[in-house]
Amino acid sequence: MRTRLLPLLIVLMAGVLLALGFPLAASLAASEQQRVVVDRLDDSARFAALAQFVNESSPGTDERQATLSGELASYHDVYGIRAGIFYRDDRAMAAAPEDWTVPYEGEGRRAFREALLGRRSHDPPQVWPWQPHARLTIASPVVRDGDVVAVVVTDSPTGQLRSRILRGWLLIFAGESAAMLVAVGAAFRLTGWVLRPVRVLDSVTHDIATGRMNSRVAATGGPPELRRLALSFNEMADNVEEALEQQRAFVADASHQLRNPLAALLLRIELLALELPEGNEEIASVRTEGKRLAQVLDDLLDLALAEHAAAELRLTDVGALTAERVASWRPVADDKGVLLGGEWAAVTAWADPVALSSALDAVIDNALKFTPAGEEVTVTVAPEGANVSVVVADHGPGLTEDELSRVGDRFWRAGRHQNVKGSGLGLSIARVLLTAGGGGVAFAPNDPHGLRVTVTVPRHAPVDLGTV
Repeated sequence: MRTRLLPLLIVLMAGVLLALGFPLAASLAASEQQRVVVDRLDDSARFAALAQFVNESSPGTDERQATLSGELASYHDVYGIRAGIFYRDDRAMAAAPEDWTVPYEGEGRRAFREALLGRRSHDPPQVWPWQPHARLTIASPVVRDGDVVAVVVTDSPTGQLRSRILRGWLLIFAGESAAMLVAVGAAFRLTGWVLRPVRVLDSVTHDIATGRMNSRVAATGGPPELRRLALSFNEMADNVEEALEQQRAFVADASHQLRNPLAALLLRIELLALELPEGNEEIASVRTEGKRLAQVLDDLLDLALAEHAAAELRLTDVGALTAERVASWRPVADDKGVLLGGEWAAVTAWADPVALSSALDAVIDNALKFTPAGEEVTVTVAPEGANVSVVVADHGPGLTEDELSRVGDRFWRAGRHQNVKGSGLGLSIARVLLTAGGGGVAFAPNDPHGLRVTVTVPRHAPVDLGTV
């Protein structure tokens, strides 16, 4: 969720900073240019004051005109700014450089015409750093006896102005970059604070889904709404655990309480069989059904105990444990005429040895039940990524795709296998035992026929146990 929330926050903060940065940059550029314009207007006003007393009727002999020309020349030499005073007919009263004339078009002509009307020219267009050839033209009228007799025009290069604007923009960019870094850090902290309860809730939900029903959420941080959600989740988990505990207790108590009357019933059936002719089919059928019911009760009790007991994980030699269980089942396989063998590497994993042994017993027993005489059941142990796999492959009739989707369900048995001894709980018990320890069981067809059951246990210790 952070990967979706964090970019959204960063984009929003970047948009806010850009929305503030662009106007600030434009304002800085306008402020820098306004300083230059005010400075040029002051210079123009000084030149206009000197030009008021120049005698137009005797050009070249007036000392004031010579002084004005000297001032303009010095001004041009020192600042590199072209300046001139021009009569209404565009004749130059004085100019520096001397051959400079009033522009015939563009911003200079517009400023000249405005000054002829008796007012200073308006602010020139904004100069931007990417305009290397831009110039700044300012015009100011020379007024004598209330009439505009000439116009002072200055034409300035903009290199220094553009440099100052660019430096200001770099400072703004640096400030915005620093603000963006602070904003990103704040966004990381904010999303972490908001999503921490969600991550904890997700982890606890996964724990409960995998059988660790005692997991709970510690509602110690995050927004109040998420803390209330954590408390509600804990209440729900308590109720679910209590309901499951009552269900397990009921199954265990019912299985246990039914065994005594069932044992008495089976005993009476045996006594009754002694009084009937030997080979009576009805009494044999009743005896078989009674034994099957006893097996179902035993399996129900085993299932209830498996669901209730917590896994005691330890580092286990899966190869040695598998070899032990195969050796225990070999007499059964020999009696049925089935070859039971395989390969088991010396590999360790984290598992409950009792639970893993019971699960392997259920899987191997199921394989031997459905494998006809003369066929083979192979058991293979090998590491597989983060797990250790125990593969039990038989060469029995196998299962269809629809049957594979249901194998392992409680009390489920394929219709064509109803006459095989069993309760339909063996693989369900194996799955419960393995899941409690972080393992699992999977089913797949075996080539060319039969069933492959893969039992997996983790190679690494759970987080709450630490690592080895």
